[in-house]
Amino acid sequence: MPPIQKILFGSPGTGKSYKVREIAQQELDIEWNEQSKSLKNTIKTVFHPEYTYSDFVGKLLPQTDGSSSVIYKFYEGHFLRALGLAYKKIIDGTNKNVLLVIDELNRGNAAAIFGSIFQLLDREEDYWSTYEVNLSELEIVGLLRSMGYQTVITNQNIQINGTNFDIFCDLTEKELKQTNNKDGLRVLENLKNASITIPSNLSIIATINTSDESIYYLDSAFKRRWDWEYVDVPNSKRKTPEEIKNVLVVIGENKYYWYDLVIKLNEFIKSKNGIRRIEDKQIGWWFLKANEKGVIEESVIANKLMFYLWDSVFAKDKRPLEELLDQKLITYGEFANLSSEFIKKINSEELKKTKIQTLNNF
Repeated sequence: MPPIQKILFGSPGTGKSYKVREIAQQELDIEWNEQSKSLKNTIKTVFHPEYTYSDFVGKLLPQTDGSSSVIYKFYEGHFLRALGLAYKKIIDGTNKNVLLVIDELNRGNAAAIFGSIFQLLDREEDYWSTYEVNLSELEIVGLLRSMGYQTVITNQNIQINGTNFDIFCDLTEKELKQTNNKDGLRVLENLKNASITIPSNLSIIATINTSDESIYYLDSAFKRRWDWEYVDVPNSKRKTPEEIKNVLVVIGENKYYWYDLVIKLNEFIKSKNGIRRIEDKQIGWWFLKANEKGVIEESVIANKLMFYLWDSVFAKDKRPLEELLDQKLITYGEFANLSSEFIKKINSEELKKTKIQTLNNF
């Protein structure tokens, strides 16, 4: 199966992380570990303004040994760990897929974070990188460690499992030739040349929260190296996920189905077409999460949903909120205290978009 190099984008809570899991299981045959609640053979990271190339690839950090002396240790970054895991699967002959997940791709300076790794995103028909990138000796050592080898540098020579690097390569080459492991030989040749390429069994999926305005610009050269998939917001034409169907919003004595309410809320937001980037201001099924009883409580509505509407959606113009509630709003506290009335208004048929029934008895 071909690797995936894709960016999932959409509004907050639309299920981008859920979509990553779905793609990994269905398209890459990556198993879900029920015990750890995570995907196997998957390395995950989150970009942010302080995240750098060194965090992504690897960096040298000081470490004390309990005495007054300080030693330096190389720590493999997320990309190097994912690449090493993929290389190991090839050397072993299993060729199992490995996935690197990058959440909030545009909250970090992606061009600077990827650095020279950016060139590897171009792939050939065999799904390997078109180009190679050279690594430093320390980075190669980190890569070998990520592959599961005990690797150290002694007297300017790399030692693997107590064996000289050249001898290790000769022994490994013989084994790979005996098993006719051509991809393994390709990986080994890269290591000998202190270079890397992204192999066919390494996929990269990134997510972008389009409502976040504190973001870095992604240039067209970076964008074109990815496939893109929009994860739509809840609407009347989109199938409701099974785990959402029975989630309730409980406010006082009133109860509402969350999936109905969020669709109605998005219709309300869309009806105010004067909002800048209105499509990105809508919310998804998982914007609010239910407790263990399957209930979203009033405090969650007041403290998270109402604040998002006040601070992000209607940050520059509170008139749509004032018109809906039929009163002047000066502070967020005033708006939050009206959460019950706000939900009733959104749920009512006054908006004439969809008919959502308030549930008072279950």
